[in-house]
Amino acid sequence: MRGTHAQDEPNSLVALRPFRQHFGMKNTRAVLVCAALILMVAMGVRQTMGLLLPPMTLANGWSRGDFALAIAFQNLLWGASVPFAGAIADRFGAGRVLVVSALLYAIGLMAMAVSATPLLFGLSAGVTIGMALSGTTFGVVLGVVSKVVSPEKRSVALGIASAGGSFGQFAMVPYGQALITGMGWFSALFVLAATVSLIVPLAAGLAGRHGAVHHSNQSAGEAFGEAVSQKSFHYLFWGYFVCGAHTAFIALHLPSYVQDSGLSPMVGMTALALIGFGNIFGSYGAGWLGGRTSKKWILTWIYGLRSLTILFLLLAPKTPVTLYVFAFFMGLLWLSTVPVTNALVAQIFGVKHVSMLMGLVFFGHQIGGFLGAWVGGLIFTRQGSYDLAWWISIGLGVFAALVCAPINERPLVRAEPALAAR
Repeated sequence: MRGTHAQDEPNSLVALRPFRQHFGMKNTRAVLVCAALILMVAMGVRQTMGLLLPPMTLANGWSRGDFALAIAFQNLLWGASVPFAGAIADRFGAGRVLVVSALLYAIGLMAMAVSATPLLFGLSAGVTIGMALSGTTFGVVLGVVSKVVSPEKRSVALGIASAGGSFGQFAMVPYGQALITGMGWFSALFVLAATVSLIVPLAAGLAGRHGAVHHSNQSAGEAFGEAVSQKSFHYLFWGYFVCGAHTAFIALHLPSYVQDSGLSPMVGMTALALIGFGNIFGSYGAGWLGGRTSKKWILTWIYGLRSLTILFLLLAPKTPVTLYVFAFFMGLLWLSTVPVTNALVAQIFGVKHVSMLMGLVFFGHQIGGFLGAWVGGLIFTRQGSYDLAWWISIGLGVFAALVCAPINERPLVRAEPALAAR
């Protein structure tokens, strides 16, 4: 059968045949490509927020704390909305969720440009974009990937899709900086709005992708109750909390930290881009390893190594080389938590309600993101330095490593004989 199929296959797709056979489904190629591109755009544009902080606060007379508070609420609302966006996607499909959320994302970026007060900026950058991100990023997109890929290939597939978000940071940060430098932050926001609108046609690749039929009669409410009763769910939640605190703080405040250290804005931009570059290898590598070894120990090592990387930044001389080394190694550890954490959610709890459950764990990530972005700005406003925030980040990395170690990776066994008899 495989040989017969190859004869009918267009020449342009022959090179992709091993990739499709590797994952065992024809439509997996389209899902992975569209998922990676959607995450590239959605996550990449979001990473430009740190580049916008210096020029927007200077032009509008706002403090870094004002800007950071809005981005903190963005993280919080993003996380709070993901379980609902995921539940809708689980029930009705991801396509509609992606289209509506992409349009909301574009509206939020345009509204950022015309926000005259911190309150209006909070409503645009915080509320509107926060809700938009819930439907264009990991919970919804990786939920589709988890459903269409076989369990033995799921971790590496999630790594490939997550690498798209990583490449977005690598590509979109220089793109955003070029827009800000070339046309100013006001016009740059409108171009970024047009960029995120590209998610709308890409959503077609994920529409109607439900994978295998799931025979479980478990409702969304029952899935929620089951998850929160398991210690491993809470370990994943708090580990992801630390991940969010780290990434939100660094993404938002690193460009300013670089300038405070007497280095040029270009060094900050390059550092963010290097995080994205390292992220490509880290995301795929973690997904690849997750298919071959214990996922909880991968997470434990990731969080422990983050603390060591931050310690290096604090102790080393503040030179461009130091920042670039820090950025690349932090990039290797940046989104590498995503494929492993989400693969564990699917592995432990199953895939029928996986988008919702991924969203619930991701809410922990975004609570951490809220505190990382906001407290980082608050610490700088009160102390004139980010040093305390960096030391707190080191402690959080150690905490996350400790809570990931006792995760029980075995799938839950559900006894449903009575339901099955009906």
